[in-house]
Amino acid sequence: MRLFPTSFHASQIQSTLAFTVLAGGILLSPAAAQNSGPAQQPPAAPAAQPAPFPPPAVFENRIPAAQLAFLLDYAGRSTKEVTKDKRFHALMKQIIPRTTYHYGRDMPLSETSETLLDGPPLPVEVRDGRYAMVASHGGPYLQGRGFVWFDLKEGLALGGVFFHPVNGEPTPTLAIFSRQLRQTTLSMLQLPAEFEGDLIQWATRVGIPPVTTRYFIPENGRKYVLLHDEDYCWHPDDAPPPDQDRCQQMNADAADTDLSAAWFMAQTHNAANATAWMLGPEMVNWIAVRNRTCAAAGLPCRIRMTRQRTRAILGQN
Repeated sequence: MRLFPTSFHASQIQSTLAFTVLAGGILLSPAAAQNSGPAQQPPAAPAAQPAPFPPPAVFENRIPAAQLAFLLDYAGRSTKEVTKDKRFHALMKQIIPRTTYHYGRDMPLSETSETLLDGPPLPVEVRDGRYAMVASHGGPYLQGRGFVWFDLKEGLALGGVFFHPVNGEPTPTLAIFSRQLRQTTLSMLQLPAEFEGDLIQWATRVGIPPVTTRYFIPENGRKYVLLHDEDYCWHPDDAPPPDQDRCQQMNADAADTDLSAAWFMAQTHNAANATAWMLGPEMVNWIAVRNRTCAAAGLPCRIRMTRQRTRAILGQN
């Protein structure tokens, strides 16, 4: 499975994998899960199945290259400069879904994005004369950060907001958005590889953990789980492998995080401003069964069962 685009160096891969793991979401410890709910007979551990490579996401209403060309003039300049350009404001109206988002309080998603981009700025990065990242280092509260990414050649645009909710929902959370997307099921590997690489570089720079709750907001303005389908144990053939215990733990944390996010969105009907979630007895009992089933088989069993449960909640089985 792809984790990093091939244009990124092995040293960058290793430095990102060395980042401290902090999984988002509300998760139960094995001890807590085992003491909750009635006893159940554990099912047979599911057999490993090779995961098919997902098809690329479909981007509609692409932006003409001529309309994006002005971003080249801002390469290396402050984000605050480009956000004052009327042409940039016009682009934001094209790419931000019209919806209410909860960033400390309910507000238009456009206001959330503008608030975060108005925080401590970073230089506008233009890579290979084609991929532009307009981003901030932090927002005014809740440790918020924001960015907008463009493929100037293909006319693609994706934005993102990251913060630490304090209202009971899985935290911290990263939401990717674009009005160019219409599908309601999506994983990271379906997004452009160059976007994934630039996102990793930005996240590492501003201190976002490599495993965190992730959503995406398409044109319809609702919020869906952006599934972790990266393999944190992947490495190039010419690079040393990462520590297997550590990377497998990251894979397990990613699976748990997706399960938390999927359950949260199922309970709140994919509202972009959803808040305040707690685990119900059904999930508590299932976690207890999973932990007993995988007690001897270890993390690979836990990862498989958790991902299967997530797909069932999302209606993908």
